[in-house]
Parts: sequence; C-alpha cells; structure tokens
Amino acid sequence: MLLVCNHILDELHVQRPHPPQASAPPQRSCKCVRCVMLFLAGEAKNLGPSSGPNRLRDLCTFCTISLDQEEVYRTKVYEKSVSPFYGEDFYFEIPRPFQCLSFYVYAKSMFQIRDLPVGKVAIRKEDLYKYCGKENWFQLQPVDPHSEVQGKVHLEMKLNELITENGSICQQLVVQIIACQGLPLISGQNCDPYATVTLVGSDQKKTKVKKKTSDPQFEETFHFEVTRSSSYKGRSHFHVEEEDIEKLEIKVELWNNGNLAQDVFLGETRVSVKILRNDHIHRAWYLLQPKGNGTKSKPDDLGSLRLKVTYTEDNVLPSACYTALRNLMLKSPDVKPISASAAHVLGDICRESVGYEALLPVVRLLLHHNRLLPFLTSVAALELENTQEANTIFRGNSLATRCIDDMMKIVGRSYLTVTLKPVLNEIFESNKTCEIDPVKLKEGDNVEVNKENLQGYVQKVFTSITQSSSSCSPLMCDVFRSLRQLASKRFPADPHVQYSAVSSFIFLRFFAVAVLSPHTFQLRAHHPEPEISRTLTLISKTIQSLGSWGSLSKNKLVRQLLVIRLAQIITVQCGCGKLYPGSLTVRCVHMIFNREVHKRAQGRKRIGQKNFKKRWLRVTNQELSYHKQKGKEALCVIPVKNILSVEKLEESAFNRKNMFQVIHSEKPLYVQAGNCVETNSWIEVLSQVSRCNPGRLSTFHPSAYVGGFWLCCKETNESTPGCKPCTATLANIQLDIDCDRETERIFSFFSSSRSRLQKMEDACAGMSVYLGQQEDCSAFTIQDPKETFRTIKELGEVLDDLQAHHDLKGALTDEPGTM
Repeated sequence: MLLVCNHILDELHVQRPHPPQASAPPQRSCKCVRCVMLFLAGEAKNLGPSSGPNRLRDLCTFCTISLDQEEVYRTKVYEKSVSPFYGEDFYFEIPRPFQCLSFYVYAKSMFQIRDLPVGKVAIRKEDLYKYCGKENWFQLQPVDPHSEVQGKVHLEMKLNELITENGSICQQLVVQIIACQGLPLISGQNCDPYATVTLVGSDQKKTKVKKKTSDPQFEETFHFEVTRSSSYKGRSHFHVEEEDIEKLEIKVELWNNGNLAQDVFLGETRVSVKILRNDHIHRAWYLLQPKGNGTKSKPDDLGSLRLKVTYTEDNVLPSACYTALRNLMLKSPDVKPISASAAHVLGDICRESVGYEALLPVVRLLLHHNRLLPFLTSVAALELENTQEANTIFRGNSLATRCIDDMMKIVGRSYLTVTLKPVLNEIFESNKTCEIDPVKLKEGDNVEVNKENLQGYVQKVFTSITQSSSSCSPLMCDVFRSLRQLASKRFPADPHVQYSAVSSFIFLRFFAVAVLSPHTFQLRAHHPEPEISRTLTLISKTIQSLGSWGSLSKNKLVRQLLVIRLAQIITVQCGCGKLYPGSLTVRCVHMIFNREVHKRAQGRKRIGQKNFKKRWLRVTNQELSYHKQKGKEALCVIPVKNILSVEKLEESAFNRKNMFQVIHSEKPLYVQAGNCVETNSWIEVLSQVSRCNPGRLSTFHPSAYVGGFWLCCKETNESTPGCKPCTATLANIQLDIDCDRETERIFSFFSSSRSRLQKMEDACAGMSVYLGQQEDCSAFTIQDPKETFRTIKELGEVLDDLQAHHDLKGALTDEPGTM
C-alpha cells in the first residue's frame, strides 16, 4: 500500500477535540513494516507571527523531522529569510510503531542558547492516506509543550456492587492502571513516569513513580464509589443518581517526575464510564492525547511549509502463507524461456502502471536466496537477442537494465562510499567554481580557471573510479563478467563490446548518477547548493562521456586505461581483502560514517565509573574510533578487522533507548545513538565494513554483563557464548532482507494488475489456438505461449490462496481498543 499525504496540526490537536483513541490490537502472528520517503520539496514562507516585532527577518532557520517526540533528521541551516527555500529529501525505514510524524521549523539565534521553535506541522499516522502524491502548503501551528505527546496507556475498568454498613447497595468504579508504552525521552533519556487518575467530583489519585523507563509497568488499582447512602460525607464518596453513572468519565494523566524541577506533562486520555454499559470489565490500550484534547483558540499566522511525504506500510502475514508464491518466484531463473517465468511476467504486466518498480522486491528476494545472478544472466541474454547493433547495447530502460540497476544500488552502497565519498567531500568543502558555459558565467568569473577546476575534479573522480576494483562487490563482479561473455558471444566481430557492455552500467548508470545526486545514495546528508549542484552536473556529464565507448574511440590512451580497469573489476572475486590476479592492492583509508553518540565506559581501567559520556564516533574502512570531540585525537581505536558482531542492545540493560553494541576482541563497546534511525544506520554501516572478518560470531548476548552475570540469560561466566543467534551472519551480512515483506510486496503488485494478468493469459491462449502472434500480444513478451500460460494459471491459484489468507486476517481482527 503506497500512501502519499500530509495533514495539518490544527486539524489534529488545535481546533477540534478528539475522542480517546484506542490502539489496534497487536497481531502476534503478523508484522508491519513501515517506510517513509520525506520531501521538504519546496520552501517555507512568511515565518513568524503576522504582527509585532517577532517576524524572523534576522534569524536563520532549519527544519527537523520527528517520529512522535524523537528527532530523526534535520536540514541544514538556511540564511536569514522569512521565506527560505528547502529542497531536501530523506528516506528511512521506521523501526518502531509511531503515532505522529512531525515537522518543526526552528530559528537559530546567535544570542540564544536554545533554538527558538517557530511552528510545526504534525501528521497523524492514520491520516497518511489523504494527500496521495501531492505537494501541499501547510499552516504552521504553535509548539505547545502540552500538545507534545506520544505513547499509550493500558487501562482496565469495571463496576462492582458493594453493600455498605447500613445494608444499602452502592456501586464502585474500579480503575487499574496496568502499563504504558512508548513514552517520550526527556532530555535524551528515559523518563520517570507516574500516572494520576481522576473521576469527576472526586479526589485525584496517583501511582508510584517508575524510574528511567519509557514502558512502565504500574499494575495499580484505584476505587471510586459512584453512588452512596446519605450517611457518607467524604469527597471521594459523592452522590450521583444511578441513571447518571453513564455520564461520568475518568481522566488518566501521565507525568514525568521532575524531582527538584517542575513535572512534565506526557499526555492524557479520557474514558467514559458508559463503555461499561455492555461489558462488566473493559480492558484496552488508549493513545495519549494532548492536554484538554488540544482545544485552543485560533493562533497567529506563523507561516506555512510546503511538504511532500510518501509513506509505505506493508502488513505482512505469517511466513508460511508466502511459501507458494515465494517458491514460484525463486523458480524463475530455471524457467525456459525466461519470459515465461513468474518474475518476468510480473515485470511485463506492471510495466504500464508502475514501470519496472515492481521488480525491486523480486531482485531483493532473489538476492537473499542467491538466485539473482542466473536470473540477471537470463534476462540480459533475452535483451541481447533483440539488440541489433553493438553501440546500442544496454542503453534503453528495459527489464534487464532495471534489474541490474536495482542490484547495483543494493549491493554497491559501500562501494560508492569508499570510492566517491572522499572526493565528493572535497568538492563540497572547497566549492570551486567550474562553470564553463559563457551564458551562465557570473561577473568576474574566469572561464580558463573554471576549466582547470573542472578538469581537476574530473581527474580525481575518474582516478577514484579506475582504482576502485578491489572494493567492488563480488556480485557486481560476477554480473559484469556474465555481461562481458554474453556481449562477446552476441557480437563476436566487435572486440570492444565486452567492455562497452560493462561501462554502460558502471559509468552511465552507477557512478555518474551517484555523482549527480550524492544525497540520494547517502553520500551526503543534504542537497547541494545550486553552484555545487551545477559542478556535480558537469562532472557527471564528463564521467558519462568518458564511460561511453563511442567517445573513447577518439582517445586510445584513456581507452586502454579503461580496458585495464574494467578487466580488473571483472576479475576481482571478493571485495573483502582477497585479491586475485589483476586486482589492485591499494588500500586507502576512507571515512564512512561519523556522529556524536553517548558511549559507556568500557572498563579498560581498573578504577573509574562505568558511566555514559558524549563522544564523537567515527568509522572508516580501516578502523572504528571515538574521540572527545570532532577533530580531536582518538581516545580509543578498534581495527575493523577485530569486529566480531554488531547488534542491538536491549533497553533494559542500561535503561536507555537506541543502544547497540560492537563486539570485538576486547570488551564490548556499548553505544547510544541519537535516535532509532541512526541506530539502524550505525549497525548497517559497521556490519557492512566488517562483513568478511574471520571469526565472526554466530551468537551474542542481547543484554549486558552487570553485577556478575548476564542480564539476558543469567549466566555468571562472562565468557559464556551468546544466548541469541546473531541477526547478521555471513549468509546475510551484506543485506538484511525480510523475504516475507518482499513477497508481500510482490503479491500487492500482482493483485493491482490482475486485469493485465488476465489479458496476458488470454493472449497466450489465443497464440496457442491460432498458432501465431496476435494483435493483443504486442504488449507482452511471449516466446512460449504454452509455458507462459502454465505459469499464469499457477500464479492465479497462488494469488487467490494468499488473498484468502488476507481476508481471513481481516475478519479475525478484534475490535479497535480491546486486547
């Protein structure tokens, strides 16, 4: 399900109250995977109050993106303007449930310690379907501490009848605060929450404070008498007619205990007693709401923000439901001809609606099961059969080229990082003018100087590419070797076609695209400035020309160099240190990732506290190091070759969220990242860079060794092997692929194109009956109508069966708000 939308905060928290919202019940046998593509596609305008001296003319501004109250991204700071232009996009997997996606605009002042909140746009998860694929302007709303809430509370309510001392009968409302989940961090740490319970007209009652947890377990019960005899005088025993009981409501508020500081409001929920009209006991999870449900007067005009958000959520069934479809897809490389395979049929029927987007989950599924190479070889061979001239080889947008493009983007990320990131960093930091178009030259520009700057950048990029063979992914090497052999076989009279087949991918579709848009490949955090963007465009065009075999025919020296380097890339068998004849032995140190984190002391000294301190964590292709500050000397260096595993750490280990551990030859390094997205990024980067280390672990401890035993398995021996299998083993270290999710996405694409699948089945039947190509067959690639017809019939049965599982899941879902 692809949802593109935006919503405005005043519709959520500001202008109209919301009834208590109970969360959907957990589907224990299913899972949900969430993915967000965020575009700060345009700009903000008229920032700041509409009147008075507070219009932000003299302040620089930036935007942040938050999941609930957890900031996950922020833009760079933009120069003084009330209408700054934002042109940044972000893509990330959402690693946890969430209620709200928020965008905050802040003003940065030289005279203020803290950044000033200008306003925000908040989008509730359930509203993420309303603005599919559109850019919209959204009014900024005030940032009010009492509206900044997240999490949910688990309640139980029931009515009991009691006999009083004088024999009369009264009713007693029993409210149990069971637990909370997903409460926000306070100053980056877990909160100290407590709950208050109030029934209209009664005293407020309070739970005990739970220390350092975002998921407190309260298990506390409170009693309220809602009818009484005339002899009772206390405030908590108030008179209400029995028929008015249904008009009562309880209010549950969550607070963070501030100790010496002021307590912080975390959210509230209100539940009407009438919910017990049909049920003696009611138990449910309720989402926390802003104070008073966010009802406020109309705020001043704070400006507006233009946004585009793409949100994808896959509701995945138990793995067994996908067995038939998964096996059918995995059988694709063995089907003859390849056009009759289920994977090729999917690309055929979805081509008109979503292009070749439907092939990405196929590529990922085949990659995970080590079936991608034979499939790519077969589809490339099919395309070469229809290619008439060697100079047009793999130049169009076809099923084969799209699959190879997707493969390179998936497995070549670390290759791009090692090869291009250092030189791109230099280009961004030096920011030399490279404009050579006389029409676009600015006053004072020297075209000869600009040409020298451009030639210098191109030389560095080209040299980095041609010396990168030892870092190339083994799968890319295997695919390029296969393309080389296929091209030579198809055009035996052309001795250079084997290289042009490879260069069309490695230069035109891989490196040139990454140079043009480094932010989309995570090589840079933000969109480039317009002048740098122009420089990257010129470099990219030059790299495309250098990689084009037709242009190389004019320069024999460059062509010979390229032949040597392409041969090295094709010859290399492993990018993890095993160098085969023809591959380079150059080992340059490249910085890959760095961020500020909180690190726990490792206990390398016999004395001293094992506390958490801010450190600058830095990883290169050679070492992991932490520093007191950015640019300072390393306090500790861990060679990458010594890393044995990188895994998440349970929150209960140190009562801290977003923790991960680096297990190496000495004591584990425990690190707290800035947010949940950064945690995943660190684990992915460190796992990638250490993926081929010898002696990698197969098991690990998900918690810490504290107080003389492992908190996870209670073993007292610190050297005891791990109690849980590693999530990243040699088999899947290169890419963590959820095969059930990918198969669900394949099912979704098939389901949305069932009418096209039926047309293809009819076309196969027509070709078999009339023994030839029919008019309705031109939209499909059908080489063997009988084999293709057989595949489509099998697909239909599998899809119908899987749809029945989805229908059954929907029918069995409990009522919202109940457990």
